[in-house]
Amino acid sequence: MEDPGPSSAAPEPPPPPPDEGEGWVLLPPSEVEGVDDPKVIHWEDLQQELARLWSLSAALQTARDRKAHLAARLESALEARRAFLQQDNELAEMRQSLQQHTDHLGDLKMHTKKSSEDVEDRRAQLCISLRTLSMASKTLGTARGNLEEANNLLSGENGCGRLKNITQKLRMRQQYMVTQVAWVYPVRPLDEKSPDHKTEYTPSIIKTSNAESILPDGSQKRPLAILGLQLPKPTAKKTGYFGDRTDFQKPSTVLGYVAHAVSLIASYLNVPLRYPLCFGGSRSYILDHSPLVEPSSMTSVVSSVSPSTSMRTMEFPLFFDGQETTRSAYAIFLLNKDIEQLLNYIGAESLGPRHVLANLKQLTTIIQSQQYISTD
Repeated sequence: MEDPGPSSAAPEPPPPPPDEGEGWVLLPPSEVEGVDDPKVIHWEDLQQELARLWSLSAALQTARDRKAHLAARLESALEARRAFLQQDNELAEMRQSLQQHTDHLGDLKMHTKKSSEDVEDRRAQLCISLRTLSMASKTLGTARGNLEEANNLLSGENGCGRLKNITQKLRMRQQYMVTQVAWVYPVRPLDEKSPDHKTEYTPSIIKTSNAESILPDGSQKRPLAILGLQLPKPTAKKTGYFGDRTDFQKPSTVLGYVAHAVSLIASYLNVPLRYPLCFGGSRSYILDHSPLVEPSSMTSVVSSVSPSTSMRTMEFPLFFDGQETTRSAYAIFLLNKDIEQLLNYIGAESLGPRHVLANLKQLTTIIQSQQYISTD
């Protein structure tokens, strides 16, 4: 290669290399393209080549600046894209949350509608209950007024106190009348001679072979009698039971006394007897409104009968005629039932189905006691 001659004008010195901060980078020889086969440039072409290199370097710098600008714009676009995608995801989540909220609002709306209907129904029921309660309150007020009026009437001069006084006077009058009956028809032990009537006397009854007996102290047997006459106990369906006419006249007289005393006491106590009495002295009768059955014995008479059986009033004699005694025995049984009815009316119990005089004695004794007058 020949040295070029001196030129008329000295070539311009190459521009100083830019600093590393302006984009210049030092590379090792191994990374430089064409280092093994360098290009030879003549001197006369050096200035032109340097100018070309300078322009290429300027173009490269411009390209680098544009590349950096494009990289910055691309990075900005990527950032914007990432932000857009993030916002899109957030919007999707918000849409999903909004849809769930909308569904929840729909459910709440349906529940609110159903609750409103229930409230309307309950309001209607409450209105009905209020009207019913108002009517009940008015009725209660009226009843309270009536009750206060009744209490005022009871606490007044014509009230409960007066009723108790009248009841006590009525019982005193009943006691007086029954005392008169007990004085007219006294029932006492056969061996008792005193005519005085003991009002606090409470007998105990035992059974003997011929007549009713009383144990005043529980030590000895003392038969009961009314006006000194005893009531024997005949056997059913036994003919010729009495030896003479006097033997069956005495029990008939006793039954007449008892029937008269029972009818008087029932009228004084104002108790309608279940078995009415037709008083005729020693020829008295007792009526039985029972089915049409001919009794063969006292046990068969009191047995149950079908309700469809025809009813008829029958008379049974309270006396003995010396012949058939079954009807008379049944009449005595019904008479004792009447006495038991009177005992139950005053709150006492019967001593037994065959103790006519003892039950009558207990009836008059209880009525003549002080407890009968007490109305507390």
